[in-house]
Amino acid sequence: MIGLDKYKAIFLILISCSLYFYIGYFLERSAFNTLFFSWVSLFICFYFLMKSKPLNFKYLAGISILFRLVILFQIPNLSQDFYRFIWDGRMILEGLNPYLSLPETYIQQGLNPISEALTLYEGMGTLNGSHFTNYPPLHQIGFLIAALFSSKSILGSIVVLRVLIIIADIGILYFGKKLLEKLKLPIQNIFWYVLNPFIIIEITGNLHFESIMLFFLVCALYKLTQKKWCFAGVLIAGAISVKLIPLLFLPLFYQWFAKPKNLKKNSVEVEDKSSNRILRKKWGPSVPGLKNLIAFYGIVFTTIIVLFLPFYSQELVSNYLKSIGLWFLKFEFNASFYYLFREIGYLFRGWNEIAIIGKITSTLTLIFIGYLSFFRKNSSMPQLITALLFGSSFYYFTTTTMHPWYLATLLILSIFTKYRFTIVWSFLVILSYQAYANSTWKENLWIVGFEYFVVFSYLIFELKRKKNIQLT
Repeated sequence: MIGLDKYKAIFLILISCSLYFYIGYFLERSAFNTLFFSWVSLFICFYFLMKSKPLNFKYLAGISILFRLVILFQIPNLSQDFYRFIWDGRMILEGLNPYLSLPETYIQQGLNPISEALTLYEGMGTLNGSHFTNYPPLHQIGFLIAALFSSKSILGSIVVLRVLIIIADIGILYFGKKLLEKLKLPIQNIFWYVLNPFIIIEITGNLHFESIMLFFLVCALYKLTQKKWCFAGVLIAGAISVKLIPLLFLPLFYQWFAKPKNLKKNSVEVEDKSSNRILRKKWGPSVPGLKNLIAFYGIVFTTIIVLFLPFYSQELVSNYLKSIGLWFLKFEFNASFYYLFREIGYLFRGWNEIAIIGKITSTLTLIFIGYLSFFRKNSSMPQLITALLFGSSFYYFTTTTMHPWYLATLLILSIFTKYRFTIVWSFLVILSYQAYANSTWKENLWIVGFEYFVVFSYLIFELKRKKNIQLT
């Protein structure tokens, strides 16, 4: 780096480090105005760092790691989920199955099954503590690792969890670069994810394991480009065993396996001897491809079952399904179309129809995924990733609960496509924290509406600009 550009870049890095330090160690979640100003400032720095010519790939990679190290010892201040993470990990360390008991049961009975039990329960809150854990087995293994290294210090457990997430981020950087090279896309695109303030604050800072799930997913997609689909199946299972959302993706792999990729428009040329013409004949799913697809699914589900086996009991399935069902039938936050459907329900029925709406939107998501799987082309890797992006986007656009960290999945997928609405959304998602600015939690639906108005407007703009409203 030389000249004036060098000093501009250093200035942007120092400002960013200062903002990350302030947000991480001093900011309170209820101080929304300060949080929003800091967030906007970070995104301005992020944008100019991305556009800075003196900063090559290695410099940006180093800066990405530096920003994460600034908040290494931060106690998350925008989320309290980490208390449950630590609770579950310490339960496993004590030989107790976290899927079979409620934290509130121990506290109400005056029992302390783990170190700092009361502090952890108070930190996670009564809502979290009154429900069974819904974190899949590899997620739980991460919690156990934190307990192994720090079973009596909350801060120590936080640092271990954050180190795991940072390692996953580095893995995403490495395999994301390789996948971009395979797709003949600019390798700098990976920094729209890795250097994004949303990822650094919401994922690394707040200890959400989306990064670990996405590491498995990105690595799996890269292995598919190498035709190592058996290994890719194990990696997809790993992603599902961290977060369940990749289960939605499984039908979308149908064409990757079942359709030939080297033939234009899935057809072959045949000679019509009677007229000396070359005819095109449609090529359906190949038998070897279908066999590989079935084997791929077999690897995925077998791996998931094996990972769940150490926790298995008769009550596990029942407890787990109860916990998962809450996200569809009880909880609501930062939703888009669901809030419109809810208002229609209030208008005609006079009460909240979340139980019915949640089932309808889940069904619509499955129908849309099926449509993408069987009726839209996604047999090439760019088409497959675009289908993954829009399939998961449909789910999050219609879900009852859209926590900010869920957006990480859409963001990483988008950098391997031509769509950038997720980057706009990663900036606007901070508006959801306005709900915590009140003494009692309350969303301002005008602000939520503005967030989605801008996101949908930009998405429509992208679709029209590229003259491609098909999801390919």
